[in-house]
Amino acid sequence: MLNSLSGRFLILTVIFVMLAEVLIFVPSVARFREDYLLDRLERAQIASLALLADDMLTTELERELLENAEVFNVVLRRDEVRQLVLSSPLPTPIEATFDLRDPGAVTLIRDAMMRLITPGNQVIRVIGSPVREAGLLIEITMESGPLRMAMLDYGVRILILSAVISVFTALLLFFAVRVLLVKPIKNVVGSMQRYAAAPEDARRIIQPGAGVRELREAEEALHKLQTDLTHALKQRERLAQLGGAVAKVSHDLRNILTSAQLFTDRIEGSEDPLVRRMAPKLVGSIRRAVSLCESTLAFGRTEEPAPMLTYVRLSEVVGDVLDSERLAEDSEQISFSEDIPAMLTVMADPEQLFRVLSNLVRNARQALAATGRPGEISVSAEETEDVWLIRVTDTGPGLPPKAREHLFQPFQGGARKGGSGLGLAIAAELVRGHGGTLDLAYSGENGTRFVIRLPKGDGTV
Repeated sequence: MLNSLSGRFLILTVIFVMLAEVLIFVPSVARFREDYLLDRLERAQIASLALLADDMLTTELERELLENAEVFNVVLRRDEVRQLVLSSPLPTPIEATFDLRDPGAVTLIRDAMMRLITPGNQVIRVIGSPVREAGLLIEITMESGPLRMAMLDYGVRILILSAVISVFTALLLFFAVRVLLVKPIKNVVGSMQRYAAAPEDARRIIQPGAGVRELREAEEALHKLQTDLTHALKQRERLAQLGGAVAKVSHDLRNILTSAQLFTDRIEGSEDPLVRRMAPKLVGSIRRAVSLCESTLAFGRTEEPAPMLTYVRLSEVVGDVLDSERLAEDSEQISFSEDIPAMLTVMADPEQLFRVLSNLVRNARQALAATGRPGEISVSAEETEDVWLIRVTDTGPGLPPKAREHLFQPFQGGARKGGSGLGLAIAAELVRGHGGTLDLAYSGENGTRFVIRLPKGDGTV
């Protein structure tokens, strides 16, 4: 119980209430001492008035008056005359004098605490003002032992009452906390545990219903988190199923393309100039398709191969990419250009670099073709001391806001209607495999530019 929220709250409540009662205890004891002394002054005044009314009181009667007042001597000052009205022998000399005519709060508290911590029975002098203005001053001598015992008795009763009040208050707060906080928190925890057992089941998503504002905000945040997670898990399941299907298709397609590759070997021997010129590109395209199928199968096994880095002449890779895109049916109104230094070489995997550039150029071509207006796609490159920079720029309409928001995320960053967004996601992953980055430099009405940064040296950009 002590490790629970309500148990600790119960203990803290008892401690804090007791602390508050202790702070009240000190001035209460000081007030009790003042009332006790004032009462003795009043009793002494009554006894002295009885003697003043009859000067013939016997010694036995005078002693009885002093005992009833619980004092040794009574001095009354009336009409500027100081008179010892009642007297008896003092057992010990007077140890201290206290003036109650105009005491401060600090003085009363200090004297009360000193009396509590001072053991023994001493004789003290107390000075005060007579009640009902029956004189100018009254002074008594008395023992401090009974005063201290009365203060201790009063303090014990105050502490017992404080303990009862604190325990009662703590119990009320304990049950209030259990009802208002602990029970709703347990409901939230229980809902989280039920959801964790089957996160795909939308029926287990928490439904906010707490009356406390902070708890309801927590429930609403948890509801959104669980809803998003359930959707993500469903999408992941669909992607896993799609991945299995793609792997099967890629396996069969690889076999078909391998057969087609055998036929292209014979085409290369043709004497037709056009066939001889187109055959190498056809062979290269089929070879890349086979490589893509093999990479897809590896990706389906979460084993995307590491790039085989070598020095590649960038102009040749870019030329192959642009030649392939020029053959597309919708590229008639689109011009392709390149600004690549002839001798520029980069450290990269040529097949993976081709896939990256092909994805970027193809996306640009499709975006331009969708507008029905002429446009231009250009690929430029330069090198600095640390990196190689490759830019793919088009004059298209720019990426839509949704595509920019989910850029490089599969099935979310598609730039055209019906697109899956896989092209950019694959391109970014391949560039990361080279230790580089693929970034969107800008996108707007005047066009779009992507920048590839490939590091030199130890692979840090």
